[in-house]
Amino acid sequence: MSLKAQDFNKIFDAVIAKYHVVDDVDQPFENVYEASTLEHLLYRKCWIDTVQWHYEDIIRLPEIDPIEALALKRRIDASNQDRTDMVEYVDSYFLQKYNDVQAKDKAKINSESPAWAIDRLSILALKIYHMNEEATRKSASESHKVSCQKKLAILLEQRVDLSTAIDDLIRDIENGDKYMKVYKQMKMYNDDELNPMLYNKK
Repeated sequence: MSLKAQDFNKIFDAVIAKYHVVDDVDQPFENVYEASTLEHLLYRKCWIDTVQWHYEDIIRLPEIDPIEALALKRRIDASNQDRTDMVEYVDSYFLQKYNDVQAKDKAKINSESPAWAIDRLSILALKIYHMNEEATRKSASESHKVSCQKKLAILLEQRVDLSTAIDDLIRDIENGDKYMKVYKQMKMYNDDELNPMLYNKK
């Protein structure tokens, strides 16, 4: 049985809740799903996103030591690469799953692949979790909580819309009404053969 966006959201919510039990970017990671499954990829993907979310919080501390900040920037760069790799793994899953589907003559390509849309859904789950934290934070002012509650409502509406769009896209690919064409991201800043600041130092 094919997973739907509501299943993706449940996985993402579970990952985020699991992370916040310890709430430490250096805590060990354990995937609860079998390696050959889409769930395994999505669980790992969201864990990377969640850790990186907190990297981004830490690096914005005004009093952070510059040396620590530089080391953290390196971790963020590595995390970004991991995130991109995981998106491509998810797209590879869908390419393989629908490899035998014959696209119809009038089939169209979508502006983004299923995995990049799912990537946005993972980030959205993080926004929802943390906006809810702010909307219910006891130390916050009433006006702050009211403002965050309004933002939370918009984020939840956005998740419904994005989930619907993802389900529609996957169904269209499954039916041959749309087809997948995946371009590798080809990030250059991490590659010492493509980043002039790196290869000029050789």
